[in-house]
Amino acid sequence: MKLRRFIGVAMVLALALPGLRAQDFRTWVQGLERRGVKVSAGLWDAASGRAIELHDDTLALVPASTTKVVTTYALLKNLKPDYTLETEVWGDLQNGTVEGDLTFKGGGDPFLTSERIWLLAHALRRAGVARVRGDIRLDQSAFDPQKEPQGWENTTVDTLPPVEALSVNFNRDDNGRIVADPDRLAKRTLQEVLQEAGIVFEGRPEAPPALGDARKAEPRKLLTWPSLPLRALVQDINKWSNNFMVEMLVRKFGEGSWPRGVRRVQDFYTTTFGLPPEAIQITDGSGLSKDNRLSARTLAIVLRAAYHDFEVGPEFVSSLKIIGGEPWKLKIKDPNLSRRIRVKSGHLDRVDSLCGYLQMPDGQVRVFAILLNGPATDEDIWAQVSRWAN
Repeated sequence: MKLRRFIGVAMVLALALPGLRAQDFRTWVQGLERRGVKVSAGLWDAASGRAIELHDDTLALVPASTTKVVTTYALLKNLKPDYTLETEVWGDLQNGTVEGDLTFKGGGDPFLTSERIWLLAHALRRAGVARVRGDIRLDQSAFDPQKEPQGWENTTVDTLPPVEALSVNFNRDDNGRIVADPDRLAKRTLQEVLQEAGIVFEGRPEAPPALGDARKAEPRKLLTWPSLPLRALVQDINKWSNNFMVEMLVRKFGEGSWPRGVRRVQDFYTTTFGLPPEAIQITDGSGLSKDNRLSARTLAIVLRAAYHDFEVGPEFVSSLKIIGGEPWKLKIKDPNLSRRIRVKSGHLDRVDSLCGYLQMPDGQVRVFAILLNGPATDEDIWAQVSRWAN
């Protein structure tokens, strides 16, 4: 209740600044609107929540990947930064040999890469696995059969691989292309890496027990392999705008169901911030859907809450791109922005968005959000951000 009151009071205050700076902001907005661009934008003081400059800040527009701000903060707050996802390995291990198949049960780890599998393989060796009579078997039962979230019929982006409970290397091949059969990729990669670690696969089909022979050992859990902690996963999601990883986590958050995961994100903001359903209109976690709708004010509320959240705020803020000092080029040539901007950007066809934090020359921190729907460009956004920062 205190957090809701803190956010509610802090975000309703507004101040219209006189002089050239306010005029520049109005001129910027008017120029975009003349080109047919819808604008929802605002700048707020991070400490007090005082609004400094606003234009249609409650107008809900398509946010693209700035949706990840809403999703990742909710995940961190609910699951906590040290949360891990578990991949289980099952088999009938007898004297160093797995009789039958070696089964990998997926738990939604979005970063199960070849390098991580190499570490898993050596953990299996330490657990006593030296030989497998059968093959690799995958258990995808942790997720329901839905392969993509709702609302993607309208999007111009259709490059997300299938999202399964056990997915290897983001379900892409060595050249970054989406594979047609992700289970085949997973089995091949797992077997190749395990063989490199010294585990021998015989590939024999599992024989049925002999007539009258009731003795048949049941597979048991040989290993539980944890993912990287959530704080590290969120770093990759926000810095690289990794759609696949965040959708994996949303499915896990919904106990295998995309709709349930999205609904839990929405319910969190309704319960914690008192934000009505129309304030968090999302059908996925990544922002690929053009059915998503967020306003500049909603993004600012989430950003400011995260900034003041001692429990998970440092992990969230550090997950945003830092302009200057990391391998991303400035969108505009303004050296004064180096190390003073932390942002999440978003792009779809006729959608450009940016939100985050900026530090003023006097050290004060501002929260900002800009959503543009229409024929706009990155340069349109960064021109205004530069004016705000300087």
